[in-house]
Amino acid sequence: MNQKLILNEILKNSPISRATLSEVTGLNKSTVSSQVNELIEKKFIFEIGTGQSRGGRRPVMLVFNKNAGYSIGIDIGVDYINGVMTDLEGNIILEDSSDFSSSSSSEVKEILFELIRDFISRMPSCPYGLVGIGICIPGLINCKQEIISMPNSDWYIKDLKYLIENEFHVPVFIENEANAGAYGEKVFGTTKNYENIIYISINIGIGLGIILNNELYKGVNGFSGEMGHMTIDFNGPKCSCGNRGCWELYASEKALLTSFSSVEENEKNLVRKEIIERANKNDVDALNVLQNFGFYISIGITNILNTFDTQAIILRNNIIESHPIVLNTIKNEVASRVHSHLENTCELLPSSLGKNAPALGAVSIVINHFLNVQNE
Repeated sequence: MNQKLILNEILKNSPISRATLSEVTGLNKSTVSSQVNELIEKKFIFEIGTGQSRGGRRPVMLVFNKNAGYSIGIDIGVDYINGVMTDLEGNIILEDSSDFSSSSSSEVKEILFELIRDFISRMPSCPYGLVGIGICIPGLINCKQEIISMPNSDWYIKDLKYLIENEFHVPVFIENEANAGAYGEKVFGTTKNYENIIYISINIGIGLGIILNNELYKGVNGFSGEMGHMTIDFNGPKCSCGNRGCWELYASEKALLTSFSSVEENEKNLVRKEIIERANKNDVDALNVLQNFGFYISIGITNILNTFDTQAIILRNNIIESHPIVLNTIKNEVASRVHSHLENTCELLPSSLGKNAPALGAVSIVINHFLNVQNE
């Protein structure tokens, strides 16, 4: 416990001296010294030049060794895969992404394994090597990290965790994409100092990641955050989940693209770009479509705000991040629908990490596990 306490302080306040560590942790100097020496032997920290003296000898400063190992985080979406390799502070050293239209489980597995092998082949040498792999997917994950359901995807691999562990022999963690995105924003994003945030992933479907009192809320079975399937029109069309009038039928990116034109699967990226380009040129049709998109998103956000009374709601979507009209519409509509106190105390923000938010969230889960295990 003492070693974890000291390492956490070095992580937060590096560079730091042994004397300062003793002051902030309340541990005596001999305990700090012995634990620091062990962390140096484990290659988790190292010494650098001296700091400023407050009387007496100038202190030797301690720094966390972010290059002691590396982690991989991969976000596998309905029609894309996005991966990063980071050091132990979450700094990206390698990244790669690709799109696929309609892939089978075997094809997705092949693309995923090839990406991991490529990252490993380019990984710098280090004391601990690859410390783990985090995977996030847009579906239901149970408490055993098994994939239970992926309603918007053609591929489905229930035991993905075990397949990856057997192939690469490192710890693997499977998480819901929105949960991972929320975790990434909390650890690395602009809301790192907030205790309560909601992360809304708006893609083919809509998913929520919920951080309450600095903890990721997952529900009893790990299925919380499926707010894309709350009803906003009880007479609406039938959803893939079996319900009618679900929020994501109106406010997902799939709904936006469908309303813009007849979209073939392999044309989605082209249509996204076309919408943004036409909106930037003040094309009336494109601006109307985006405004309508923002309106339907605001309906769900109003319900979420009234339920959670959170400090910030983060919106992850390429189109929202590319043109201000959607976010402005959402803010105006929410302001007209909720109590002024709620509207004034909650920030509506685009994702600060963009497409890498889920992958970085997966990375942070891996890093936390590694550091905890190594210092038990």
